[in-house]
Amino acid sequence: MTMNASPSHDAEHSVTDVLLAEPRGFCAGVDRAIEIVERAIRKFGAPIYVRHEIVHNTFVVNDLKAKGAIFIEDLADVPPGATLVFSAHGVSRAVRDEADARGFSVFDATCPLVTKVHVEVAKLHKEGYEFIMIGHKGHPEVEGTMGQLSEGIYLVEDVDDVVHVQVTRPDRLAVVTQTTLSTDDAAEILAAVKRRFPKVREPKQQDICYATQNRQDAVKVLAPQVDVLVVVGSPTSSNSNRLRELAERLGTPAYMVDSASDLRPEWFDGHARVGLTAGASAPELLVQEVILRLRALGAVSVRKMAGVEETVRFPLPMGLGDKSMEGVA
Repeated sequence: MTMNASPSHDAEHSVTDVLLAEPRGFCAGVDRAIEIVERAIRKFGAPIYVRHEIVHNTFVVNDLKAKGAIFIEDLADVPPGATLVFSAHGVSRAVRDEADARGFSVFDATCPLVTKVHVEVAKLHKEGYEFIMIGHKGHPEVEGTMGQLSEGIYLVEDVDDVVHVQVTRPDRLAVVTQTTLSTDDAAEILAAVKRRFPKVREPKQQDICYATQNRQDAVKVLAPQVDVLVVVGSPTSSNSNRLRELAERLGTPAYMVDSASDLRPEWFDGHARVGLTAGASAPELLVQEVILRLRALGAVSVRKMAGVEETVRFPLPMGLGDKSMEGVA
């Protein structure tokens, strides 16, 4: 698509073309998580309590706060009898058990692709496996997956960690990964795991989610075609950070912005072609606001690159979903 913009702009800045990554922005898991909170508010009334940010995006969290969501980290902050939503990142067994013990009405917005990892861990644990998890320490998804077991799961963040990790069952060892990693980084770390533990069991399908893969693949195509790349995403968003890092690794200067107000005109000095993408938790509204700001800096053409069309949809939990969607994969 091509949009015409006013040719008047500050001559100091040379932006003329904006190339939009495809796909970008919301994935099916994020769409589902947000809809769960919104439907719970409509059905049960405000407030609805949400453990951790439902997705890692400032705009989305603030929008849901305005509608009646209260975000908490400690379940002790949730009053008795309240409705509680688990975030898209998933939670540990201990958090689930505590929520049950406190008697909350719970709706689980964990991304089904994260749940798939949890199910794999539970299944293989029963078969006597230990686990190496590739991921970022402190990320809520990693805490949730590691928290599926009380022991026997070891986190590695890089190749150096693989060298030093100590497992007790190298003959019964499986590997899982955080779903929002750099596919290239994860592959490098997995190769190191396989070198050290040749019998390690890999997932039947890689754990990195389709949306993370697709957005990274789009940046690999986009980055060489532009002078600078802007990623719309919040600082806490793992998959958004990976997009910025990927572009820089490919030699293209890249910046991540929470909103259009974060853009700095000097980023675009001498850069005529600007690439634009968004992490899986960033709404399209924010992308469009960035486009308007880039127009003000001189952009006269906005084009969408060819890319994968995503048609994945995930069902809502029982009690919130449309009858026609419940049970649909």
